[in-house]
Amino acid sequence: MSTMRAAVWTATDTAEVREIPLPEVPEGWALVKMAYNGICGTDLAIYHGKHPRAQHGLVPGHEMSGWIVEPGASGLAEGTLVVVEPLITCGECRACRSGAAHVCNRLGLYGIDTPGGMAEYVALPAHTLHAVPEGVDARLAALVEPLAVAVHAVALSGMEQGDTVAVFGAGPIGVLTALVARAEGAGRVVITEPSPWRRSVAESFGLDVVPEGATMTETLHALTGGEGADTTFDSAAHPSVAAELTDATRVLGRIVIVGVYKEPTAINLRDVCFKEQSMVGVRVYTTPDITRAIELLASGVLGLEKFPTAAYDLADVSAAFDAATSGADALKVLVTPLQDGADR
Repeated sequence: MSTMRAAVWTATDTAEVREIPLPEVPEGWALVKMAYNGICGTDLAIYHGKHPRAQHGLVPGHEMSGWIVEPGASGLAEGTLVVVEPLITCGECRACRSGAAHVCNRLGLYGIDTPGGMAEYVALPAHTLHAVPEGVDARLAALVEPLAVAVHAVALSGMEQGDTVAVFGAGPIGVLTALVARAEGAGRVVITEPSPWRRSVAESFGLDVVPEGATMTETLHALTGGEGADTTFDSAAHPSVAAELTDATRVLGRIVIVGVYKEPTAINLRDVCFKEQSMVGVRVYTTPDITRAIELLASGVLGLEKFPTAAYDLADVSAAFDAATSGADALKVLVTPLQDGADR
């Protein structure tokens, strides 16, 4: 076999399934047979022609799970189920040299700056591969990469045991952040979301959901005697949320910006001063965050077998992107090249 099927982004709102050459595998790299690949907001930006670095002809996808075919220098056995840490770093800038390569000045990503996982096979550096414990389903394993974002956000937040936690946005990252916060010791997790269906998903996980017509601030003040959340996560990245963050958070509370805003947005910095609140931004994750995400997933403590996903065959990649754009009935849309791997 010298060729494989792959989804190729050919134009705005257009992805075609093509036969392309099997990837060359540089010395020390591994060849991975793809199982599932999640579609995230970055992939949607690429598909809709709004990502500044992506070029036509790209094979997208960075939320990958699959099996080792050629181990290379990975030290993993053939057939091992792995997930991918898809960051590309320069190794030279101050962030890289100080051990913070995830915020590299020239950070790149597989599936944006070089071919990604929406294909039957992908070649990857050995250091990007993380083995998944036996018994974990390959479809569930594709959630590790976004789960690592949530793990990183909670780790950066300074959240303490028993905290009242607020999460704005019940999309995939918001729900995962809420679940990780609870697993790491939050006393109460309150989540707000305009979509009735997404609110129902959050409720199915036992999270406290802000009722329709109420605000996060009103709900928190009723629960905390007017104080507000100890730790607040913004996974929505919407100007209306930015305007409420400081009101919803208590004096000396912590605000974590998880979602990526598309443009500069107003926030009440006077409240930040008067309340002595701290604010931190989140960018992707570190290698220990990936490791922790795998641990949490494998343990079952998050209950992610209930996480609503929809898997599309690679041949139906355009339908998969349309479904991810609508966000109607799945928190995570997946693309798979596996025979009988799709459920749509």
